Amino acid sequence: MKLRRLSFIGVLVIVAAGMAIGPASASRVRQLSAQEVKSALDKAPSFREKGFFLVDVRTVEEHDTGAIPGTDVNIEYRVIAKRHKEIGASLDDHIVVYCQSGKRSNIAADTLTELGYKNVYNIRGSMNAWLQAGYPLAGGRR
Repeated sequence: MKLRRLSFIGVLVIVAAGMAIGPASASRVRQLSAQEVKSALDKAPSFREKGFFLVDVRTVEEHDTGAIPGTDVNIEYRVIAKRHKEIGASLDDHIVVYCQSGKRSNIAADTLTELGYKNVYNIRGSMNAWLQAGYPLAGGRR
């Protein structure tokens, strides 16, 4: 019994250490799957009433090739600290960000969190995951 408890505690320590230093968990932002975001968009009465702000943090050129339907705004991750008010969200609103693979959107999400936004989410795998799932794109330039 004591050995089992120690093993369990050891697993917890390893998991906690991995979360503290692991590259995938360097971000403090909650991760959503493309499927979870698609499901939320499908359940919404309209894109305007989806209950969260969807932000594409890729470049304008990337955004112009197509975006996730319901995207509210395109603000490149490098300038999100300066332009975050363009999202139109309060600090308590829910904000979901995405890029091409998830790396830049994790950076943008961390930036938004540092600015005081409390409910920031990243789409794990971002556009790559969205496209891999076979989900449609909307025209870019919003």
